[in-house]
Amino acid sequence: MSEPQSQGTSVAQALPPAATPSAWQRVRRWLGANILRIYMALAFIYLLLPVAYTFAFSFNDAGRTNITWQGFTLDNWLNPCGAPQVCSSVVNSLVVGFVVTLVATILGTLVAFALVRYRFRGRSTTNLVIFLPMATPEVVLGSSLLALFLNIFVPLGFWTVVIAHIMFCISFVVVTVKARLASLDPRLEQAAMDLYASEREAFRRITLPLVAPGIAAAALLAFSLSFDDFIITNFNSGQFTTFPKFVYVSATRGIPPQANVIASAMFIIALAIVIFSQVIGRRRRDA
Repeated sequence: MSEPQSQGTSVAQALPPAATPSAWQRVRRWLGANILRIYMALAFIYLLLPVAYTFAFSFNDAGRTNITWQGFTLDNWLNPCGAPQVCSSVVNSLVVGFVVTLVATILGTLVAFALVRYRFRGRSTTNLVIFLPMATPEVVLGSSLLALFLNIFVPLGFWTVVIAHIMFCISFVVVTVKARLASLDPRLEQAAMDLYASEREAFRRITLPLVAPGIAAAALLAFSLSFDDFIITNFNSGQFTTFPKFVYVSATRGIPPQANVIASAMFIIALAIVIFSQVIGRRRRDA
C-alpha cells in the first residue's frame, strides 16, 4: 500500500505549480464576464441623466431664473401653476393630444386593416405614402403645412396644430397596428364563422380582442408624439402655446421650476403605467 502512495506523491511533486494569473489577466476576465452589464449601466445613466437633472431642479428654490442651484424647496411641487402660462400650456397640449390620439387611432386602425386584409389597386402606393411622414424631416413637414395653411387662408391656432399632428401620427398608428394584424392567424376568424358566428361577431369577439394591445400601443405612441412635438407645432401654432413651445420660449431666461415639476410628474406617471402594464401582463401569463 505504501508503494502506490509514494508513486502518487512523486508524480504530484513532478508537476509544475499552477501559474498565478496576473492582475491584468484578472481584470480582463472580470471585464469579459461583466462587459454587458457595464454597457447597460452606462446606457441607462446616459438616458436618465437629463431626467435626473430635471427632477432635481424641480426642487430648486429659484428666483427669476432656474439655471443655477439656489436651494431645496417643496414650494414648486405644492404650487405647480406658479409660473405664468405653464398650466395653460399643459392643458393645451393635453387637449391636442387627446383629440389627435382619438382621430389618428381610429383612422390609422382602419387603414391598417385595409392594407393587411384587402387587396386593391394602389395598395403599394398607399404603403409608400403612409411611410412618407415618418421619413420626412419635421422641418420640411412643418414648413410645408405652414405654406398650405397660409395659401388657403386658414388661421393658425388650435385646429391647425391638431391637423398637423394627426397627419404624422397616423403613420405611426398604421405601422403599429399593421404589425399586430400581420401576426394574427386569419384561420381564427374562419373557425369562429364555422361555428355560426357572423362576421361582426367574429370581429368583436376574436379579432378586436387580439388586436386591442396593438391599438392601445399605437394610441399611447400617438399621444406621446403629439404631446412632445415642438418643430411642427412651432410652425403651425401661431399664438397658440403648447407645453414644448412654452419650454422653448422660457429657455432663454431659464426654464421655471414649475415646468420641471410637470415634466417630472409626467415621467413618473408614464413609468407607473409601464410598470403596471408589465405586472398585469406577467400575471396573465402566469395564470
